[in-house]
Amino acid sequence: MLRKLSLVSIGVVFLLIAPGAIPAAAQRSTPHNPAEPAQGKPQPKLLARPAGGVPRQAVDEKSMRALIGKLVACGTRLTLSSWTDSKRGIGCGRDVIVARFNEIAKDSGGKLQVVVDKFESTSERTSGKPMPLENVYAILPGSDPKLAKTIFIVSGHFDSRPSNVMDPEADAPGADDDASGVAVSVECARLLSKARSNGPSLGVTLGGWGTYRATILFAAVSGEEQGLLGATHLVEWAKQQGYTVGGMLDDDIVGADPAAGAPHRVRLFSGNGEMDDADSPSRELARAIEEIDGRGAIRMIFRVDRYGRGGDHYPFYKAGLPAVRFTEPLEDYNHQHQTPRTENGIEYGDFEKYLNFTFMGDVARDNAEALRQLAMAPAPPKDAKLTGAVTPDAKVSWSAEDDSERAGFEILWRETTDSRWTVYDFFAVAGETVLKGVCTDNHFFAVRAVGKNGARSIAVPTEMERRPPPLPSPSKQ
Repeated sequence: MLRKLSLVSIGVVFLLIAPGAIPAAAQRSTPHNPAEPAQGKPQPKLLARPAGGVPRQAVDEKSMRALIGKLVACGTRLTLSSWTDSKRGIGCGRDVIVARFNEIAKDSGGKLQVVVDKFESTSERTSGKPMPLENVYAILPGSDPKLAKTIFIVSGHFDSRPSNVMDPEADAPGADDDASGVAVSVECARLLSKARSNGPSLGVTLGGWGTYRATILFAAVSGEEQGLLGATHLVEWAKQQGYTVGGMLDDDIVGADPAAGAPHRVRLFSGNGEMDDADSPSRELARAIEEIDGRGAIRMIFRVDRYGRGGDHYPFYKAGLPAVRFTEPLEDYNHQHQTPRTENGIEYGDFEKYLNFTFMGDVARDNAEALRQLAMAPAPPKDAKLTGAVTPDAKVSWSAEDDSERAGFEILWRETTDSRWTVYDFFAVAGETVLKGVCTDNHFFAVRAVGKNGARSIAVPTEMERRPPPLPSPSKQ
C-alpha cells in the first residue's frame, strides 16, 4: 500500500517504492571504474517475499485509542507511584495492560500466554534503594522446535513521568511517552495472534498471514524513566529462559505527527556497535525492517538514539543483540517529560489530544509485518567469512544447520559508501563460493538465509579472515 509522503523530505522517487519490495538500487559501474565482476554480475532468480502481508486496514485504531485513554486515566504511571492502587499510579497501568492482553489471549485460541514478571531494581532514580517493578509480557510460542527458542520482541514502556522524575504525586498522563508504544506492542499481539479456525493444526497461524517458526514476545515494561530498568531486566529474563534474541523492536514516542503533510515516515534508530563498517547486529535489523516495510514507511537513522535521550533498546544493543528504536518524525518537547500546566500561553503536558492515530496505526502495521516476516524466516547463517585478499577474486564462506524449510542463501554486497545491501547471487547450500573478478577491498559482503516461504533472516556480515604476514626470509651472512 503506497503512503502519502513528503516530497521535500524524501523525494519523489520514494513514491514509486512499495513496502516489502527489495531495494531497487543496484551496484552500478561508472565509466571511471572498471566493472566488477569484469564478465558481469550474476542475475539470480530471487524468491518473492512472503505473500499475504498484514494489511493496514486490519489495524484497530479504536482499540489503540481506548487503551491509551485508560492508561492516561491512571493519572500518573511513574515507577515510584503506587503498584497497589487500582485507580491511580503504575499499578493501575499494569492492570489495564494485563486486562487487554487477556482479552487478546482469549481470542487467540489459547496460543498467547500472558505473564506478569515481578522483580526489584535499583538506580539513582530510585534513590539508590531496591524498588519493586513489574513487566507484562504476552508470548506467542514458535512452531518450529529448532527455532522456538529464538525470540523476537516488540516493546513499549508503560511508566510515565512529570517534569520531576522523582515526584510520584504530580500528574503524568504519558499519552505519547509511552502509552503510544504500549498500544503498538499490544496491537501487534492482537494482529499476530488471532486464531484461524480453518488453519493447519501445527503452528501458530494468523488469518492466512503466516506460520511463525520463532517465538514472538509482546512486552510492556516499567522503569524506563528511572533508568531503563525494565528493559535491562528483560535482557536477563530472556537469557534465563534460554531464549536467543533474534531482534528487539522498541517503540517509544510513536504517537504524534503534527507536521503538515502527515503521516510521515517513522524514524528507526540503530547503533553501529564496535564495528567500523556500519554492520552491527542492530544495523542489520534496521536494514531488514526497512526492506520489509519499504523506504516509503521507514526512515533509517544511523545513530543509536536521539542526542540526550535513551530508550529500552539500549540494554539489548549494549549486550550485542539486534535492537532498534522506532520514534515519531518530529518530536514536540513541550509534550514530553512535562508536568501538565500552561505558562506564557504555552500548554505543556503529554495529552492524548496531541496524538495522530493514523500515523500510530501505520507504525503498528509496520512493526507487525516486520515481526511476521522475521519470525517466519530460517535461522541466520553462521561463520560468514571473507578471504581472497591480494587476489583477483573474493571468496565468501558460511555454514548453517540443516533446515528442510530453507530454500537457500543470498550473498549480499554493497560499496563501502552505500548504506543498503543488494543481492549478488543465490546459493542453495552453505559452503564457499568464489566471486570471480570482485575485489575484496571495494565492497562489504554478507549472507542471509531464505525460507521457501520467501522470508529472509537478518544479514550476517562476513568477517575478513586475517592471516599472519609471511615471515621474512633469513638473511645471508
